[in-house]
Amino acid sequence: MNHWMIEAEGLVKYFDDFRAVDHVDLHIPAAEILVLLGPNGAGKTTTVRMLTSILQPSEGWAKVAGFDVVHEADRVRASVGVLTEHHGLYVRMNAADYLGFFAGLYNIPSTIARQRIGSLLEQFGLANVGKKRLGEYSKGMRQKLALVRALLHNPPVILLDEPTSAMDPESAYTVRDAIRQLKNKDRAIVICTHNLREAEELADQIAIIKNGRIILTGQLEEVRHRLLGSREYQVNVPPATGVDWSAIDLGGLEVTGRGENWLRYLTDLPERDNPRVLDLLRKKQIPVITLAEIQHSLEDIYLQTVSHEATS
Repeated sequence: MNHWMIEAEGLVKYFDDFRAVDHVDLHIPAAEILVLLGPNGAGKTTTVRMLTSILQPSEGWAKVAGFDVVHEADRVRASVGVLTEHHGLYVRMNAADYLGFFAGLYNIPSTIARQRIGSLLEQFGLANVGKKRLGEYSKGMRQKLALVRALLHNPPVILLDEPTSAMDPESAYTVRDAIRQLKNKDRAIVICTHNLREAEELADQIAIIKNGRIILTGQLEEVRHRLLGSREYQVNVPPATGVDWSAIDLGGLEVTGRGENWLRYLTDLPERDNPRVLDLLRKKQIPVITLAEIQHSLEDIYLQTVSHEATS
C-alpha cells in the first residue's frame, strides 16, 4: 500500500459565491515531487493554504503527514515547511537571529538549532551574510532565506510556491539541487511554479489546475505518453552517406521525418523495434552514429492540455 503523505478528496473552497477550488483530489506518496501547474488565479495557492490548515475547506477533506487539516491543524502546521509568495521576513533582524526565533517556535533545542541553521545557511550560500540585516538582502537572497526557514524543522511535507523566482541562474541551480536532495522515502514535496523547464527537471507527478479544477494529473512519463502518443526516435548517420530513406522499409513503423543524414519514426515498443531498425541498417551497410528518443517537453503537454480544455 502506498504511504500517502498528502491525501485530498473532493476539496472545495468558496469565497462568498465564488468557487476558487473545485473538487480537487490529490494522492502524493512519500519520495515523490508533485508539480502543480496552472495560470494565475487557477486555485494553486488556495489549495496549498488548505493543505497547510491556513484555510478550512468548504467541502471535502485532506490529510497531510497523516493528520486531518481541519481537526488536527496544529499537527499539520508542525509537519509542513512552506515557502509562500510573500515571505514575511523581519527586515530589521539578521538571518541568524531570525532563524533562531523560528527554531524556538518549533521547539528545536538550541544546540541542534545552531547546527542546523549553520548547515542550511552554508548549503544555500548565505553563511557569509548571516549577520546582515534582512533589509539589505536582494530578492534572491530573501527567497533562499525563506526556503531555509521552511526546512528548519526538517518537515516530512514541503510546499513550495515559485521556489526560484527572482533568483539568478546560479542560485536557482543551488535551490533545484537542494530540492532534489530533500526528496527521500519519508518526505513528499509539492511545487507550484510557472517555470516549465524547472518543473520538468524536478517532477515525478504533475497536476494541471485551471479554474479551480484539476484537468490533468499523473506520473510525468505516463502523462507524456497518454497525451503525445507513441514515442519518437531519431537515427543519425554520417554526413554524405547518401542514404535513400524512401527506399528503406522499417517494417511498418510510421516515419515522421527524414533528412540527408537522419530519419525519425514512431514506436510503442522501442525495446523491440529499435534493435530491429539497427539490424536493418547494419545489413544494408549503413553506419549509425546515434539512435535516441526525441524528448517532448512538459511545455508540449501543458499547452496541449490547456488548449484541449479550452475547446472542449
